Amino acid sequence: MARDPEDAAPARDDTLGEVLALIEAEPHSAAALTLYALVSTLEYERAGCLFKLTKLRELPPAGRRLAYRLMEMLAEGRTGGTAWDRAKARMDDLIRRA
Repeated sequence: MARDPEDAAPARDDTLGEVLALIEAEPHSAAALTLYALVSTLEYERAGCLFKLTKLRELPPAGRRLAYRLMEMLAEGRTGGTAWDRAKARMDDLIRRA
């Protein structure tokens, strides 16, 4: 089971906040939908976090850097937990209402 991000991550890492800001600004954009899909798949580690990596080509460089940081969160065991769940719930709401 993943550790709580507040316990594992230094305060300087605001990857989820940056993803949220991007989705809030343009919830129907390709970048927002691609990053949302990545976040959604990172929740399913047992299933192998299935994400079509070629979708990264559709992101601008800054978006790809965010995607890589999300993947690093998985590698460090920082997915899941209170902050992740809160951010994901907000992303769900933004995408569904948009």
